[in-house]
Amino acid sequence: MTKQRPVTKSKAPKPSPRRGKPKARRKPSKIVERFDWQGVTVSVSYEADWLGMSKSLGQFATAHLEIEAIDPPKHPLPVTETGYRSHFVARGVVEQAGGAVAYTRAWLEQAAKAPAWKRQHEAARQLSLF
Repeated sequence: MTKQRPVTKSKAPKPSPRRGKPKARRKPSKIVERFDWQGVTVSVSYEADWLGMSKSLGQFATAHLEIEAIDPPKHPLPVTETGYRSHFVARGVVEQAGGAVAYTRAWLEQAAKAPAWKRQHEAARQLSLF
């Protein structure tokens, strides 16, 4: 007869309990401002740290802009035919422009210089007889 060793149960390591309280998810800090651009009321929603990485990326952190024509609603703008635009940009670019409204206003002014926008804007202003 052969001698058998006693069977021992191997214990799986227990998962270590969390140390401290779980971190609360950050709440996005969104700033909403309105301004008038060529007779259109434009709303700009700005979130400077959209991904929550400003500590590691600084001025290169991703910011999020939402631009919307609200009066008249859905009115075309040089940066959007539908009156709404979602735009991601480095936070430092918006800060360098002087904030979300200044950045958006400059963007609209620059885009309004395009020949396609000028043609579209003039066609909308003129009444068609046919």
